[in-house]
Amino acid sequence: MMEISAILLAAGESRRMGEPKLALPWGNTTILGQVVATYTAAGIGDILVITGGARQKIDILVTQLAQQFPVRTSHNPDYERGEMLSSIQAGLAGVGPQSSAALIGLGDQPQVQEETVRRICAAFTLTKSPLVAPSFQGHRGHPWLVARSLWPEILALPTTNTTARQFLNAHASQIEYVVADENILKDLDTWEEYNRLRP
Repeated sequence: MMEISAILLAAGESRRMGEPKLALPWGNTTILGQVVATYTAAGIGDILVITGGARQKIDILVTQLAQQFPVRTSHNPDYERGEMLSSIQAGLAGVGPQSSAALIGLGDQPQVQEETVRRICAAFTLTKSPLVAPSFQGHRGHPWLVARSLWPEILALPTTNTTARQFLNAHASQIEYVVADENILKDLDTWEEYNRLRP
């Protein structure tokens, strides 16, 4: 079984919500706690949460989660300027040599299903494709998987005026798609979304 790590992007400043949304209640846990539990249940044994704006609060939250789940944090010092790509780079730099691929997920996506994560990992194991992404009605979502062979290319990208989407589009012919539900397209950016979707 090839080891797959997960990088959860959690460096945003939650400007639209006004407070660190990943610590908000979600069922019996928090938004981030639900994401970590889902990835762990899907068989991911190494989860790296990339912090930024709410570093202290997320660090405390992850310390609590680490008592039960294989999760740790890594800080992205460039989070204010570097956008999402700099957090992906910080995550890849923090993954150990044991992993042959990394899942790039969102910390504010608690609706993502365990089955979706499992199917993405299974597709990678089966096809050895360097990129695997979930798709709903032709739209690509999160989490997407990138094999270690492409990490150097991502790490070399300039974080100004470059996005993960541009990288994926440049490698469109190499992406193995896994059909998933609409949750791969949803995250929580507003109080309205949170209040409508929370269990």
